[in-house]
Amino acid sequence: MPKSSKRLPARFFESENGGAPVREWLLSLSAEDRKIIGTDIQTVEFGWPMGMPICRPISGRKGLWEVRSSVPGGRIARVLFCIHEGHMALLHGFEKKTQKTPDRELDIAVKRMKGLD
Repeated sequence: MPKSSKRLPARFFESENGGAPVREWLLSLSAEDRKIIGTDIQTVEFGWPMGMPICRPISGRKGLWEVRSSVPGGRIARVLFCIHEGHMALLHGFEKKTQKTPDRELDIAVKRMKGLD
């Protein structure tokens, strides 16, 4: 059986200095957390377009989406992304501490998204 192709391949956003903030954030996490978040990103790559509970658009932030991951200990991780040139551009990753996503986290992703054009 042929391997299914990705509908929306993921790429890490790279800053002007060549760093990849989401990759660096993922590497700071435990192997177990990385595996869970990576699997959720892969689910979006192969299943796009999709919605809850894995993925949803960010209200009031046109073009910004989140991958929603639950990691051990009742913690919540988010990877914010946009669609850019047919790819899932991974803009920002963080552990969510409150029900509402902090504007600071969204602003980081929006700034990086604007830097793609």
